[in-house]
Amino acid sequence: MNQEQTFKRDLGLFDSTMLVIGSMIGSGIFIVSADISRTIGGGGWVLLVWALTGIFTLIAALSYGELAGMMPKAGGQYVYLREAYNPFIAFLYGWTLFAVIQTGTIAAVAVAFAKYTGVFIPFVSEKNILLTIGSFTISGAQILAIISIWILTWINLRGVREGKIIQNIFTFSKTAALIILIGLGLFFGSDHATWTQNLTTFWDAEQIKPDGTVMDLGGAMLIAMFGTAMVGSIFSSDAWNNITFTAGEVREPAKNIPLSLAIGTGIVTLLYILANVAYMHVLPVIGFPEGSDVMARGMQFAVSDRVGAAAAEIIFGAGGASIMAALIMISTFGCNNGIILSGSRAYFAMAKDGLFFAKAGNLNGNGVPGIALIIQAIWASLLCLSGTYGALLDYVVTAVLIFYILTIYGIFILRKKRPDAERPYKAFGYPILPALYIAFASAIILDLLFFKPDTTIPGVLLVLTGIPLYAFMKKKS
Repeated sequence: MNQEQTFKRDLGLFDSTMLVIGSMIGSGIFIVSADISRTIGGGGWVLLVWALTGIFTLIAALSYGELAGMMPKAGGQYVYLREAYNPFIAFLYGWTLFAVIQTGTIAAVAVAFAKYTGVFIPFVSEKNILLTIGSFTISGAQILAIISIWILTWINLRGVREGKIIQNIFTFSKTAALIILIGLGLFFGSDHATWTQNLTTFWDAEQIKPDGTVMDLGGAMLIAMFGTAMVGSIFSSDAWNNITFTAGEVREPAKNIPLSLAIGTGIVTLLYILANVAYMHVLPVIGFPEGSDVMARGMQFAVSDRVGAAAAEIIFGAGGASIMAALIMISTFGCNNGIILSGSRAYFAMAKDGLFFAKAGNLNGNGVPGIALIIQAIWASLLCLSGTYGALLDYVVTAVLIFYILTIYGIFILRKKRPDAERPYKAFGYPILPALYIAFASAIILDLLFFKPDTTIPGVLLVLTGIPLYAFMKKKS
């Protein structure tokens, strides 16, 4: 019996779209605009960073639609790479996905959930150290993060129907809350003087270095810093491809997966841009690190980069921080459910090819890859305890882009290799838009290699560690 017959097709178009939106929206939109504004300057540049990220994310999603319609199989992007290239390239992706991309994101999002829960329950705060052994510490936040991972894993072990119910509830809740925050920022909390102030510095291009010095940007340096500024927005817009992993459980996948990719990424892109416009209606972009209040610190120097919390404080007053903490708790919990649900399906496909733990290729009595879910939870929990997930995630942006480039180029390869294959949906704007994405993402990688080699090179090396592991797995199989 093949994998499509054993999975339960319980995900419709609405469920698939909720999975795309829910996996994309985590805590990034409430935080990373601070670093973007320090890297590139005024509000116009900040909005342009978010807009271009959204446009190219949408191009990638529409391009993946062709592959999803052509190969509606569990495993998604892993399968696309295997069919376009070979099992080796697919394994490098699957290995990186398991080692860092998926599990590292699960760990980071779980800890973010715990940190904001600590606003209400101090025991689970990251400041509450429960155990210290030399330089190794375990905080209440890490323990809650691990508990949340296992709760969501347990829910998803019960079946894809249970997982989608959680996904739909939390995605709808956080999307509605984000829309309300945007609306209040634009129409009720808006300060005309603040918006006017931001317009006067709208296209000021400057970088604030870690030592506090300010460097004016122009020409090639402006373009280079624009690329590095996109790291945060790219990561905040990632995980849209997770729906492809669940193709074996989507009804009419050839139609619904491309549609959910287009609708989901489009909605999130619009919300992200509007959220930043709302921030700029209540907060000055340019600020000072020694500022005495949220207005003086601005977006650039919001406490712990919590731009969303600073905006909520202006809109709601003293209770704004608690309101934002509750919103991020909902957002991160729902985000992790989608990532946990989908990632295990990629490992399932790898196991079927003999390139992962063999038992990860089995489905449990509820029709889900139970062992794959458990293995994923174990590794993500270890990453929570290690405290290294933050550094690992800095490394993976380059790796993520490399595999996006390879996957989209796979469209060109498969058009030649399989010209007669059924393609119910074809990549929008082919060949111009997919080629434009490849060129754009390649430029970002080169930019990061030059200006951020300390995080970019380790990311490439992490991918390459899969080479000896692949040789071992092939020999074993």
